[in-house]
Amino acid sequence: LFMKSNQNLVHTQDSIKYFLFKNLKQDIPASIVVFLVALPLCLGIALASGAPLFSGILTGIVGGIVVSLFSGSQLSVSGPAAGLTVIVLGAITGLGSYETFLLAVVLAGVLQILLGIIKAGTIGAYFPSAVIEGMLAAIGIILILKQLPHIVGYDPNFEGSERYVETSGENTFSAIAVAFNQVNYGAVVITVFSLSILILWPKVKKLSFIPAPLLVVLVGILLGIIFQNSSLALGPDHLVQVPVVSSWKGFSSLFTLPDFAAIQNPKVWTVAVTFAVVASLETLLSIEAVDKIDPIKRVTPTNRELIAQGAGNIVSGMLGGLPMTSVIVRSSVNVNSGGRTKMSAILHGFWLLLSFLLIPSCINLIPLASLGAILLLTGYKLTRLQLFQQMWKSGKDQFIPFIVTVLAVIFTDLLKGVGIGMLIGIFYILRTNLRNPYFYRLEQNGDKKVIHMKLAEQVTFLNKAAIQYALIRLAPDTKIIIDGTDSRFIDHDVLEIIHNFQENAYTKGIEVELLNIKRLYHVPQINEPIY
Repeated sequence: LFMKSNQNLVHTQDSIKYFLFKNLKQDIPASIVVFLVALPLCLGIALASGAPLFSGILTGIVGGIVVSLFSGSQLSVSGPAAGLTVIVLGAITGLGSYETFLLAVVLAGVLQILLGIIKAGTIGAYFPSAVIEGMLAAIGIILILKQLPHIVGYDPNFEGSERYVETSGENTFSAIAVAFNQVNYGAVVITVFSLSILILWPKVKKLSFIPAPLLVVLVGILLGIIFQNSSLALGPDHLVQVPVVSSWKGFSSLFTLPDFAAIQNPKVWTVAVTFAVVASLETLLSIEAVDKIDPIKRVTPTNRELIAQGAGNIVSGMLGGLPMTSVIVRSSVNVNSGGRTKMSAILHGFWLLLSFLLIPSCINLIPLASLGAILLLTGYKLTRLQLFQQMWKSGKDQFIPFIVTVLAVIFTDLLKGVGIGMLIGIFYILRTNLRNPYFYRLEQNGDKKVIHMKLAEQVTFLNKAAIQYALIRLAPDTKIIIDGTDSRFIDHDVLEIIHNFQENAYTKGIEVELLNIKRLYHVPQINEPIY
């Protein structure tokens, strides 16, 4: 009871501290920067998904307010996910109507809550660190590549997303080549000013309380106005485009309810399961990555996060929004902008709502080049050269899974890339385990050599070949002590090799002593106490 009381006290204090001024003075500016980055991303992902543009903003609002309230993460930002665009586009087309698609989103949310209840969130802890670092670096490179057209003023089929469905038949690299042949010099000037502010402004300590990205947006709007009626003028395609609503009736008409009559359609359940699994995996990967870049190194409760995401998807689907995940780009912007607690993500959701209702015309003045510059620097921070140097120095068992993940994510997509990186990472983990099933030292007892073989904590059938090879190579007239004192588990196959060797070693003149080796070991459970 005492421990439970203390836990409740901690949770209460944890909630109260969100509203401390020392946190809010950092969370409010950070929330504005996240909002400015999230707005075009929400619109772009909706466009790429073949959904109404309002659905993207609605999903960002729900992700900011609803998910953050339930989530245990302090820095993660949730919203429409670029990694789901292909699945969403196929689902809307395949299910025949947007209302039926919304039902699949609601059901996916229910399934995510069930995953959280059965504690499926622990799967995120099994992703190797090198793979997570590789995912972050790859997203940084993709961000840079995706923003290159925007910073030179090439904005066909405005999208604004980290990774989107190409509607023009171009891929990322061909779009860059085309972009540099269709340069808008007004956008280039805005980009140069924006990057200069982002790099130099934080060094002006007396004015650093004004976030550089916010200043970038204001300067971009000002330059865009100044450039009107000149050779540097920006066109409508170079600016953010938010749908303008003039009345409550017009606003309420944007909401769409799911079609519950389609609940018996097996295709709906297939899509729902797909959304639940893919969105949950992306969320867990994102959460793991955000925890890594959290300056305070807080750890997010993953099962609670799945429940929070499920609640968000239920609300989003009921109102007409898209499926959502925790998204690393907006989360990393939150971290880099100085966000401290979940109030930053919650406030960014309110800013999305207020901007859509009150100042759509002002939002439509923001040049995409300004946002491109913000994301360009964010991408650089995620994929800085020092990270590659650090992974190289960590050894090839860390560097190879890292670089494979980077390349795989860039040339496929997030989930496939991480999956490929995981396979390489698992290969190196198994390779290391195969080489380290035991530790040994050589002693001399008179004329006889004594080898002390101390088995590892976990000895599985994967170590069978290494141990068998070591025993076969023992020289005649040797004594070996096989020590299982530190072993919590020794596989039956390995035990069989050890006991068979003990029975037949006399034929080679080898003396075998078994120390704390049991006849049978049970598999230790994850929550089993260690004594």
